[in-house]
Amino acid sequence: MSTTRVVVTFHTTTEAMAWEKACKEAGLPGRLIPMPVQIRAECGLAWLITPQEKECLIKGAARLNLSYGNVVELE
Repeated sequence: MSTTRVVVTFHTTTEAMAWEKACKEAGLPGRLIPMPVQIRAECGLAWLITPQEKECLIKGAARLNLSYGNVVELE
């Protein structure tokens, strides 16, 4: 049985670190992880959340003016 995960990718490490700081301060879900091998991206970090947290996180990121690369669902 596989578990679906959602990861947010970043263009730079600086972007990822700013995201982590802002999300923690705002109480948004997720955590910073090494980029999963299934994804090719410019930065080696990603933000991990559950599918249920996706909408909340994206709305929160927009409210905080946080930039990111892509939002990818992995099985």
